[in-house]
Amino acid sequence: MDDTLLEPALKAALAAAEAAGLRRGLRPVEGQEGPWLEVEGRRLLSFSSNDYLGLSHHPRIIAAAHAALDRWGFGAGASRLITGDRAVHEALEAALARLMGTEAARLFTSGYHANTGALPALAGSGDRIFSDALNHASLIDGCRLSRAEVQVYPHRDLAALERLLVRAPGGGRRLIVTDAVFSMDGDRAPLSGLVALAEQHGATLFLDEAHALGVLGPAGRPAGLAAEAGLEARVALRMGTLGKALGTFGAFVAGSAAACEHLLGSARSFVFTTALPPVVAAAALEALAVLQDEGEARRARLFAAVDHLRAGLSALGLAVGPERTPILPLILGSPERTLRVAGRLLEEGLWVHPIRPPTVPEGSSRLRIALSADHGIEEVDRLLRALPRCLEDTSRDGRSVA
Repeated sequence: MDDTLLEPALKAALAAAEAAGLRRGLRPVEGQEGPWLEVEGRRLLSFSSNDYLGLSHHPRIIAAAHAALDRWGFGAGASRLITGDRAVHEALEAALARLMGTEAARLFTSGYHANTGALPALAGSGDRIFSDALNHASLIDGCRLSRAEVQVYPHRDLAALERLLVRAPGGGRRLIVTDAVFSMDGDRAPLSGLVALAEQHGATLFLDEAHALGVLGPAGRPAGLAAEAGLEARVALRMGTLGKALGTFGAFVAGSAAACEHLLGSARSFVFTTALPPVVAAAALEALAVLQDEGEARRARLFAAVDHLRAGLSALGLAVGPERTPILPLILGSPERTLRVAGRLLEEGLWVHPIRPPTVPEGSSRLRIALSADHGIEEVDRLLRALPRCLEDTSRDGRSVA
């Protein structure tokens, strides 16, 4: 398509998105990440961040980053296979493997890079991938890039997955791919059932622990859903991110030494990407130390806020879902209504981001409420007081927001 056709097509697409309430925009934030943000000169109480343990502004992590910056500078200069590898990368991988209880871990520059790199390296033409319908976009894209045959099973439906596994022809590798905690709904994968099906049908389970790492797990070791369920040894491959509960940046895949060695030379998003900056790796390494020292206290504060919000939403007659995680979706249906409620909350000084298709299925636009260890009970109460008023106001006056 030449430029004379491209520009009108793009403008038409933007106009269509605007009319449907689906056009996106950016709001620059001033200052550090945390529950209170300065946006366009206003101080807002945020319930939209994935910084679940409040580590993004921890003084120890900031100090470690300063020291690493003085030692290594910022950029790594090249991929790790060329000149980008540093001792701090290897130290971080070793620490992550210890946390996850695996032989090894392989660093990637983001969760998107991890999933779109690892899955095509693990499966290809002639193989089959079985993917949950509500998996994260990075898992979906990783499955597509693999060129394997991808079969999507209804969300968390073990019976449907079993039927697909039984009917699938023999030959080739089989992967079952799922989020551990689903990012938009906050519910958990039925892990014990998935493990049993994988073992029964000769499949490998690939578990994305992005929203579970640091939040779920046994006391003293919040390594995610597999750790909490005691199923680590039966889940072959787990992906985790460093930019959510760990408050830094990057991601990894943890598994056997052979699997991580394979990713070193076969995951294109590892081979052909400049290495994670050493300063970021150093900050993440310190975040793991903070997690060891303070993780239980921070998790206790986080789940006190979660329990208080769940009880408050239930008292208001609002559905909260069955799962006890820091993600609580308030499903409003249409993009227009969701934008109106988010805009009314913004007027009240509360930032609860509206989530619309294609991020979530049609008809399930929502406010995605995300809690942090930095949210106190009084801040949760502020949201609980505002929600009924904002829901009622937007139903009555029909206002929209830009």
